[in-house]
Amino acid sequence: MRFPWRSAIGLALTVVLLWWVFKDAQWTEMWAHLRAANVPLVLLAVGVGTCIFPLRARRWRPILDSVAPSLPFDPLWRSTAVGMMANNILPARMGELVRAYMLTRLTPVPFSASFASLVVDRAFDAFVVLLLTVLAMFDPEFPVGAQIAGRPAGHFAGTGLVLVVIIGLALYSIVFFPARLIRIYELFARRVTPRFEERGRAMLKSFAEGLSVLRHPARFGSVMWWTLLHWLAQALAFYIMFKAVGIEAPYTAALFVQGVIVIGVSLPSTPGYFGFFEAAAVVSLVLFGVSESLAVAWALTYHILSLIPITVIGLYYLARSGMRLGELKQIQR
Repeated sequence: MRFPWRSAIGLALTVVLLWWVFKDAQWTEMWAHLRAANVPLVLLAVGVGTCIFPLRARRWRPILDSVAPSLPFDPLWRSTAVGMMANNILPARMGELVRAYMLTRLTPVPFSASFASLVVDRAFDAFVVLLLTVLAMFDPEFPVGAQIAGRPAGHFAGTGLVLVVIIGLALYSIVFFPARLIRIYELFARRVTPRFEERGRAMLKSFAEGLSVLRHPARFGSVMWWTLLHWLAQALAFYIMFKAVGIEAPYTAALFVQGVIVIGVSLPSTPGYFGFFEAAAVVSLVLFGVSESLAVAWALTYHILSLIPITVIGLYYLARSGMRLGELKQIQR
């Protein structure tokens, strides 16, 4: 039996980050912020935040068009809801595997193509989130003289812009030169990890096929449109929650906070990304003059409440599918 190193590292990091977030917490002040929160705005923020999941499901359709054209929305939505629920309550970030597996059960799409489409899905996420974060840092309302990790924010803005260009060029290189890329991988794998050569070749081929959306302007435009809508809606939910708890910051601040949180939760963590979400929120919000107690109050309120709707919806669809939660744990094997 293999020791779950990834889960152990995630748990350790979660504990450390939660300790860091709460070590100087002013509980009385935090409670005062929560009691003063505007409840209708809180509910609106959670509602808008939940809407990103149907948007994510709809974005999946044009990515899969080369494998299964014009898939109906229902199986895409059900698979997305169950996958997001799994990310919230199961270890080892099993949500993506579960999402791909559910789509394979509900449609003729093979698992390899389903999973590869989600790699493409995440590539678009990374590109758009980074782009929006960089644009937010160029906003005149971004705090003058703000520093991140001891360096001027402008340094990171410039670096981020270069990364956006590099990612874009890398994606197009995979699309237009897949054979050369696969050949380079084969030479590398044959020398370093021969047993992964065949699996890696298949994944790279599927990934390149999934990225074929870049060859078709209409499909590419569709994926980009739904990706932008998804992340602008998520940032809008953050911004509404800012207003709900009394944080005075522009919408571009929500875009920036979103980017930092996305980077934070991409690291190994426990289900629900606790600790990482809160730490990233505090680090980014204090740049805008928000007190730590208010930042923690915002992060905890939004984080906990936003997990509930999609988890309940995912469990509902899981029950309707005839599967049990325990069965999902076997998928990774």
